[in-house]
Amino acid sequence: MFGKFERTVAKRYLKAKRKEGFISVITGFAFTGIALGVATLIIVMSVMNGFRSELLGRILGINGHIGIVSNSGMPFNNYKQAIADINLIDNVEQAIPMIEKQLLVSSGRAAEGAMIRGLRREDIENKETLRNGVAAINMDEFVENNVLVGYRLAQKMGLVTGDEITLISPNGKITAFGTVPRMKSYRIAGTFNLGMYEYDANFIFMPLDTAQTYFGIGDTVTNIDVTLKNPEQLNQTRMIIRDGIGDGAYIFDWKQSNAAFFNAIDVERNVMFLILTLIILVAAFNIITGLIMLVKDKGRDIAVLRTMGATKGMIMRIFFMDGAFIGVVGTAIGVILGVLFCENIENIRQFLQNISGRELFSAEIYFLSRLPAQINPNEVIMIVLISLLLSFLATIYPAYRAAKMDPVEALRYE
Repeated sequence: MFGKFERTVAKRYLKAKRKEGFISVITGFAFTGIALGVATLIIVMSVMNGFRSELLGRILGINGHIGIVSNSGMPFNNYKQAIADINLIDNVEQAIPMIEKQLLVSSGRAAEGAMIRGLRREDIENKETLRNGVAAINMDEFVENNVLVGYRLAQKMGLVTGDEITLISPNGKITAFGTVPRMKSYRIAGTFNLGMYEYDANFIFMPLDTAQTYFGIGDTVTNIDVTLKNPEQLNQTRMIIRDGIGDGAYIFDWKQSNAAFFNAIDVERNVMFLILTLIILVAAFNIITGLIMLVKDKGRDIAVLRTMGATKGMIMRIFFMDGAFIGVVGTAIGVILGVLFCENIENIRQFLQNISGRELFSAEIYFLSRLPAQINPNEVIMIVLISLLLSFLATIYPAYRAAKMDPVEALRYE
């Protein structure tokens, strides 16, 4: 399609002479614009993908895919049989009984609101995210009158392993003088780090039997969490559980619990894609500007080539190759920069954070303690195709203008 003649001339035109330095600058801007646009788009989309995937993984790793609570507001008194039945379902990996209630934590020096979660030791050790979060703790100490505290909550309250905290529940004993808050002191057996701010800063884990005793609810639980082997079969499994349990419980899944949050992430992701695509579009206009100026500057050369027998098609292909080269090389550089940045994004964040002295990814705002990035090959291919398409379209008009140039008129005004 492109002969040796067109390739040779196109290559020479890309190497601007000293007097054509301004054209070279515009071409450089076009290269840079496309490369930065593609790199930025890959980085932002990868970070959004990583953020969603990491957050989803943490949430599901801590809470499970399906939650079950009592419709009446009373605890489950037959939870052991319910869990045994749920575990018989093929797609169920693990069913965890728990007690979850909100209360006040006091250490004598500080007081904070917190969420108590009563769990069995074996359930913590069988769930990967929880197991990793307590890896530094001696779980032999997770026994009666001992609790595990989120490390950020411990930092806020100035607590360390071995300290005592007092748990204060408003649902206390009813006396002749009113309701007396339930209070009891517990020893901190260790601090866990789940890598998600909301849990590390607000949760306390307590042995299930200890929580049952503290809240005075006997051998019952308030929640049952179900983790699935195949999340794609969520709806089918949920229907099976509902049919087995009946109307005595309310069943919900992670999509319902976090629908607003993940919808907001998806909307932001789509908007960012559209906005950042404009960067590539602006770079494409730089290609048009550079090529038009190149056509104007090479008017005499084009006229000479035409008089020597070059066809309009040849002239058009010459300038099309120049524009396409800018688009292809700029896109390739952008892909390389974007992928390298994503692969080292946490190191780059730490480096910039150390230089600036400011926290660039606050866990309090973004819920996660590290900056994630997950490259989606299909998205990268789509970004490359969009960049190349815009680049090729940008070359059409300047190339057509060069081909339509009248040799006589070009030589007359030189």
